[in-house]
Amino acid sequence: MMKKYALRSAIGALALSAALCGCGEKKPVLHIFTWSDYMSDGVVEQFEADHNCRVVIDTYDSNESMYAKLKAGAKGYDLIFPSSYMVKLMFKNEMLLPIDHEKIPNLKNLDPKYLEMAFDKECHHSVPYSLTITGIGYLADLGDLEPTWALFDRTDLKGRITLLNDSRETIGAALKFLGYSVNSTDDAQLAAAKEVVKRWKKNIAKFENEQYKNGLASGEFRLTHGYSGDIKLVQEENEDVRFLVPREGACLSFDDMVIPATAREPDLAHAFINACLEPENAAQLVQDIWYLCPNLPAYDLLPEDFRNDPVFFPPDEIVSKLEMLDNLGEANAKYVKLWDEIKAAE
Repeated sequence: MMKKYALRSAIGALALSAALCGCGEKKPVLHIFTWSDYMSDGVVEQFEADHNCRVVIDTYDSNESMYAKLKAGAKGYDLIFPSSYMVKLMFKNEMLLPIDHEKIPNLKNLDPKYLEMAFDKECHHSVPYSLTITGIGYLADLGDLEPTWALFDRTDLKGRITLLNDSRETIGAALKFLGYSVNSTDDAQLAAAKEVVKRWKKNIAKFENEQYKNGLASGEFRLTHGYSGDIKLVQEENEDVRFLVPREGACLSFDDMVIPATAREPDLAHAFINACLEPENAAQLVQDIWYLCPNLPAYDLLPEDFRNDPVFFPPDEIVSKLEMLDNLGEANAKYVKLWDEIKAAE
């Protein structure tokens, strides 16, 4: 799952929309449901001007809370930004409209390298918005580290290391370390991965999903398992923070744009997707939200420091080893069992 954290104010677009509510003619309203800090004010303002409409943004803090709200009967949203695994569930439950490609000519701008890794490669019911890579954050004074998951075996950093408190991500890291798929259901491979995580566990301060960012920024933690977008935000606070993607491979996560079946403004939603895929807008979004938008022509419009940043653009040999976490159905129970055993281990 991709996580977003409100390290910057995200109220600009909401304030603008509210200010326009009582003005003049009645304008169509595009209702967006998304993560905090996940949209550019400038992109929203330009879209409102271009389409003579208002954009109203509501936010959620997890895919599960978003899904629960919709299942409880919430209607009126026109565009939602769930992670890919949740898109699969929403599509299965007939909660999404198909994407009309004729209304989104900018689909041609999607980076084929990443589109090939997406679940919905044909953009039948979803369009990639941004991506994050799970890797390793660390402090520069550790030197030039070998890009490998074996770093979690470093006993000299005992108590200054964290792993994600996420069964799929952490067991997935061990599977990649061993040369297996993050979606493996093979009992022998999973058993081997469990032993690796148990070994790593002896060195960590804790399994942690949120506080690892502040801990890395302050120097409390020196090596952390985390998300590329989070690490980029931490680097804004501490320029000595670095990020690497292990050579064995890692997890890749997409957040996608989808139109719910209950949308009242599906045409406007299509238009907004198309606007997000404009290269100039995609480049602006990358700089505002700190996640890579997989928009090929947008890359040349980014500042040089972004274009040369391996957090956004890891080498092709690393990209080729990235994998999406899939919903494994009944086999998910295997990971739950392994995770319980890992947590209980001394």
